[in-house]
Amino acid sequence: MVELWKTEEKSLKNINMGLRDWVKENWVDIANKKPDGSYPKCGRSGGEKRRNYPKCVPIAKARAMSSGQKASAVRRKQQAGNTGPSPSFVKTFTKKYYGGMINTGN
Repeated sequence: MVELWKTEEKSLKNINMGLRDWVKENWVDIANKKPDGSYPKCGRSGGEKRRNYPKCVPIAKARAMSSGQKASAVRRKQQAGNTGPSPSFVKTFTKKYYGGMINTGN
């Protein structure tokens, strides 16, 4: 019973993560890799130009992703395009699709 309480307490702490914690995650742009293999910080300063529309993720997530997952996320972000002043939001990972017919039992 005590362990259940401790796990609930930990999950509540994760839910209540504030803006400061979110910013401290060190967000990087995986769409524009530097020649040395590192990623630029998310966001642009001044009149900075980049090759691709940015896809920003925390550095920990970027390191955990395979090169195929990164390419897929960047491709989906670019396909969504930017239709206005606010950025387009695209999920980093897609859900697996299991094709086939649904058996309704009829």
